[in-house]
Amino acid sequence: MKQAKWTLTPLTVVALIATSVAIGSAQNWPQFRGAQAGVAPNNPALPDTWSDTQNVAWKIEIPGRSWSSPVVWGDHVFVTTAVNVKQPDQPLKPVVSYLARSLGGTMTAADISQPTDEHRWAIYDVDLQTGKVRWERTIQSALPSQAVHQKNSYASETPVTDGERVYVYLGYAGLFAFDMNGTPVWSKPMDAAEMRTGWGSAASPALHNGRLYIVNDNEKQSFLAAFDARSGRELWRVDRDEKSNWSTPFVWQNERGTEIVTTGSRKVRSYDTDGKLLWELRGMTSIHAATPIAAHGLLFVTSGYPTDPLRPVYAIRPGASGDISLSAGATSNAFVTWSHPTLASCYPSPLVVGDQYYTLMDRGFLTSNDARTGKEIYGRQRISAESSAFSASPWSYNGKIFALSEDGDTFVMQAGPEFKLLGKNSLGEMSLATPAIAGGSLIIRTASKLYRITAR
Repeated sequence: MKQAKWTLTPLTVVALIATSVAIGSAQNWPQFRGAQAGVAPNNPALPDTWSDTQNVAWKIEIPGRSWSSPVVWGDHVFVTTAVNVKQPDQPLKPVVSYLARSLGGTMTAADISQPTDEHRWAIYDVDLQTGKVRWERTIQSALPSQAVHQKNSYASETPVTDGERVYVYLGYAGLFAFDMNGTPVWSKPMDAAEMRTGWGSAASPALHNGRLYIVNDNEKQSFLAAFDARSGRELWRVDRDEKSNWSTPFVWQNERGTEIVTTGSRKVRSYDTDGKLLWELRGMTSIHAATPIAAHGLLFVTSGYPTDPLRPVYAIRPGASGDISLSAGATSNAFVTWSHPTLASCYPSPLVVGDQYYTLMDRGFLTSNDARTGKEIYGRQRISAESSAFSASPWSYNGKIFALSEDGDTFVMQAGPEFKLLGKNSLGEMSLATPAIAGGSLIIRTASKLYRITAR
């Protein structure tokens, strides 16, 4: 009997890669927003409804204050925190005064937390099935050397994992690696850089092909650096003409190669994996936090500080080089497929589900545009008159879009050409952290707790 011969066409290879990514992302959520920028594979175990008791497989207390997101690999849920070792932190609540000032008022000293007590930075490995803390490790203990904004925390950067190690980058402490058993592998302590007005840091690390990439945009000397994930050795560092920003670097794998995309208030910049500048784009807002995403062969870059007149979205195709900034009055050019001058939100990163590009506005509106052309599908739709501000990025599964407000309310909307609110799920506690989705479970972090929520 002859053995069958198989021919792998390019389309077959792409399909196999997509299938492999889907299977892996169903079990793992290795970084901020996962491997697919907030989109999880469909799974009937993933919940549409929950409360602090309904569909809760477990919930545990996490001490301290931290707005880093959980990440998941297999049955390991990793979460970081910063604990005041002298006295318990006061419970957090949505910051009404900050919300008012963020829309045009004056920032005051009351918005800034000045450290007076020693803090302990720690990482937890929580068993996904049981909620039991498998291990806890102290990363560093010290008096924070810089202040932090009341809407930020001393541990807002999300860790990243490759299933062999978990890597933690903290602007207040440095870069650290642990194996899956909690054994410290290497560490790179770093001094906290001065941030704008004492607002603190928040940009998470990115991991690709055995390299860790970190962006540290600050008031003194901003930089992008690459580190060997196995040894912690710094491979290269490039200075950046930027001041304080809070956006995570994005590894864009496209048909032309791999790019490290960094956004900032002055320019978007893309580098190759050796730190060489490939292209740059002007036209951002004065304060920048959102992380880029990619879909349909395009890179989507957003920048939307609420008080700025320009709050743009850019859709960029691969292969760019040099300065690709738009000329005055233009909305596209050879590499900017489409753009919109006022579509972006400030803190939530965008979401692409199917052919639609969704923007979750900080003040509780959802918009939808065609991802390939930018054509409006529907304009601003008020999610709910009851909702507060939104800082966590939206996510999607099972044909639905989910948006978590700062009050801890998750609003469920249908994905598709018409806006429709399907429900609201309340946990009754402030949340700014973007959830993780893996193993048929939704992992949500609130001010004091970590939840595993599942419909099965």
